[in-house]
Amino acid sequence: MLPLAITMGCPGGIGPEIILKLFTHSHDNHQSPAIIVGDKNVLEFYAKKLQIECSIVSWSPGDTVPAENNVIPVFETSVLSAGSIQPGKFCKETAIAMADAIISAVRGVQESYFSGICTCPISKEALQKSGHHFPGHTEMLAELTSSSNHVMMLAGTSLRVTLATIHCGIAQVPGLLNQKSLLKLYRTTYNSLLIDFAIPEPRIAVAALNPHAGENGMFGNEEEEIIIPSMEKAREESIILHGPFPPDTVFLQASRGDFDAVICMYHDQGLIPLKLLHFKDGVNITIGLPIVRTSVDHGTAYDIAGKGVADTASLAAAVDLANTIIQNRNISGGA
Repeated sequence: MLPLAITMGCPGGIGPEIILKLFTHSHDNHQSPAIIVGDKNVLEFYAKKLQIECSIVSWSPGDTVPAENNVIPVFETSVLSAGSIQPGKFCKETAIAMADAIISAVRGVQESYFSGICTCPISKEALQKSGHHFPGHTEMLAELTSSSNHVMMLAGTSLRVTLATIHCGIAQVPGLLNQKSLLKLYRTTYNSLLIDFAIPEPRIAVAALNPHAGENGMFGNEEEEIIIPSMEKAREESIILHGPFPPDTVFLQASRGDFDAVICMYHDQGLIPLKLLHFKDGVNITIGLPIVRTSVDHGTAYDIAGKGVADTASLAAAVDLANTIIQNRNISGGA
């Protein structure tokens, strides 16, 4: 079995801490083999600072993955100086190391020495400072895998959401919605539920953009002109969609099991209910990529970095879900 790659995230954030805790305090949360892609010096710095007993060892493709508790194998992609590692802060040196870990993890999957990727949090500002000008992980991974069909999904045990628009101003959302992009989103969401989550007949709800789903044009015409026609085209492809539903009720229905996922029109429409229900154990998944990628559903948390209080629940859930998706893809024989 190929090991999963876990990228360290920003060296100044909580990524290194939750990795250390996952491999020590919460070792039972990852039964499948995993390798940290990043910097041994960073993990050793936080292990010493937080007094976490562990053995951090180098790993190269082809090596056996250590099975012992408290042994953390690292595929080294940088060697940061001690002075550059500062909890709660980043610099150009750590930003470059952060980005290099992501690039190396993707290459490792493409060259078949990792099964997939689970990413710890990065700073979007640091990513810019590294010289890689992407809005975030999702867009960077799409570029690295030459994929034009990438979608952000956020998932918990009771709710999954996918997003039609991600990182943009709220005033831009209506202008970014169109039938072609929504149809692609429906397809990608449907195929991911079918293959990645092994749901044979996915039930997908579509959230309206406007209050009361537009109330027949009284509160906006995006439903009548864009969303409903795109849903009709999806049904012609045997993609069964329900809605569009008023946003203030659809998440309750989904959370109690009526739907397998909700397609949302903008970032906060989906993330507010998801984080309300799954603030600690939510998982960010980039669906539609040729590789498996999951992530923690939280940021770098610079304010608590290095203090020993970071929670591993989201990382543990992201590792478990990555392994589940890898297994499901292997069974189905496709991405």
